[in-house]
Amino acid sequence: MIRSVRRFLRNRSALLGSVIVAVFLTAAAIGPTIAPFDPNVPDYNSLLALPSLRHPLGTDMFGRDIMSRILWGSRISLGIAVTGVSGSLLLGVPLGLVAGYYGGALDSITMRVLDVLLAFPGILLAIGIIALLGPGLVNVVVAIVIYGIPIFARTTRGQVLSLKGLGYVEAARASGASDLRILAIHLLPNSVSPIIVALTLNMATAVLTASGLSFLGLGAQPPTPEWGAMLSEARSYLTRAPHAALFPGLTIFLAALGFNLMGDGLNDYLNPRIKSRQ
Repeated sequence: MIRSVRRFLRNRSALLGSVIVAVFLTAAAIGPTIAPFDPNVPDYNSLLALPSLRHPLGTDMFGRDIMSRILWGSRISLGIAVTGVSGSLLLGVPLGLVAGYYGGALDSITMRVLDVLLAFPGILLAIGIIALLGPGLVNVVVAIVIYGIPIFARTTRGQVLSLKGLGYVEAARASGASDLRILAIHLLPNSVSPIIVALTLNMATAVLTASGLSFLGLGAQPPTPEWGAMLSEARSYLTRAPHAALFPGLTIFLAALGFNLMGDGLNDYLNPRIKSRQ
């Protein structure tokens, strides 16, 4: 166990990603309590103020403190991503388990339906779903859930297909174990590693999708302090006050980068083929 942890910590990219993710999760947990200003209260005496001791990241077009809005927005943006990815996980993993285990017509029909969803670029699929359901944070979560289901289902199915013919599964079936027990006790635990990697990488996609939808006006609505919405509001002031767009954009970039680096590191750590080469 100690050796495995040391190997993970020697991966600098994975360590950096884990630190970034930890910082953002901490900000989401305690950010609203440490934010120096109310994120929605304007200060018309400090419109588009540059970064200073009073406003470390400056203010926006209404004089609202950008750092406070980013801290509050971390709970909203990451909350959307976590909720959406969790929903995809809870729906996609059982679907992949059942399709991979039983195979046949059930597997073929399930995979063809998922292929249709995968045929659309993620952001276009999300926009289409929002166009049907209407703008709003709840519908953004629904869009992220639907987009992520094929990823978890196909990841789980592929792992089940590689495991279900192994000796220990055959022995469990010969001993009279039910299909549910084989799925829950023998196949699911041995499919956890690729699912964890997919979970981490999908978090980065969810953050970008949620921010992109809010940037387009389909997600969070003003004056909600969401990162993408903040970036959208500030785009008209790029030449006059570039800091108003710089800091929300940098926040989105760092959050996505952190989850991607962490996911790549977990893949190196959990993938048995990579571990065997190392």
